[in-house]
Amino acid sequence: METDLAYFPGGLEVLDRLRRLFVERDQGLVLASMNVPCAAIAQFALDHVAGPCDYPDPQERIDFWDICLRERLTIHDDSVPSVYLTEMDQGLYGGLAGGKARFLCDAGTGWISSMVEPMLSDLSELERLSLQTEGGWLERYTRQLEIYIQKAQGRFGISHFILIDGLNFLFELVGATQTYLETIERPELVRQAIDFAFGLNVRVQRMFFEKASLWEGGTFSNMVKWIPGRIVSESIDPFHMASVDYFEEWGRANAERMFNEFDGGVIHIHGNGRHLMEAASSLKGLKAIWLGDDRGFPLAFDVVNELKSRVGSMPLLLTVPFDAFTDSLERRALTKGVFYNVTNVPDAATANRVMDKVRAYST
Repeated sequence: METDLAYFPGGLEVLDRLRRLFVERDQGLVLASMNVPCAAIAQFALDHVAGPCDYPDPQERIDFWDICLRERLTIHDDSVPSVYLTEMDQGLYGGLAGGKARFLCDAGTGWISSMVEPMLSDLSELERLSLQTEGGWLERYTRQLEIYIQKAQGRFGISHFILIDGLNFLFELVGATQTYLETIERPELVRQAIDFAFGLNVRVQRMFFEKASLWEGGTFSNMVKWIPGRIVSESIDPFHMASVDYFEEWGRANAERMFNEFDGGVIHIHGNGRHLMEAASSLKGLKAIWLGDDRGFPLAFDVVNELKSRVGSMPLLLTVPFDAFTDSLERRALTKGVFYNVTNVPDAATANRVMDKVRAYST
């Protein structure tokens, strides 16, 4: 069944599988994306130096991502072709509040991300913040988004991108250590900053949905590929280094308020944040959890049964090496109700043979 996207032939069957996982929470499903070597990214690594860089030409960036997605045309997995505005990361939100942004090139992935220098010495300077409504980062954001949308038309989608709200935004203002201290010493100012960040993030995300719009009634996503509704990508990273009680006090209300502003949201949890699984999975409006792998912690794939038992029917997404995935697939030992991002897949032909078995594995 064809879609109207040239880089997504037969995609309506994939959308049906994604709806079953994220809307119906079908616990008999296994979904997977197959990541084969990308010639465009390999060339990018040769042409670029990893580390600090300038803001790139958005036309060159979207041309690069177009080549990357075109390479995947022969792979028939559960992925959905879309591009992520990697440059519109922390730098966008901090820049809109007057911060100074820095860019970083990851030559191995093709990403160029942004961050900002701490903007205040402490929250007593909060009144200095003001939303930059003209020029600067707002113009940069709208221009890049428009260039991406024009190039993507009829080919692929534009993914939603991360929120930098709540304590994440305070990290930009005063740094992580000072943020944690401020929640103890000046909680009223922390709440004021959270409210400012909420309004800023809502404005940014509404602009995204107004310009990029939905496709087949859903949002393109680097986290969950595609999902029905206007779905935002929330981060609860500051609570990975804190207790569940701290998350309940400073994280839950902000995340649920944001999800309620749209049609829900997705989150990611790193290896050091798995103590939050039960609390995070109960967030009102949450649609799925992407699980990260970090040094010093078991791979999410190796403990997926235990993690799934803690969140019930909440869809999980995780990364797994090709050999480990195919071994479990052959032994019929894959946990269902999970989307597997399979790395180190040798080639497209192998990817498609494995995907035939994946689709047959689901009930």
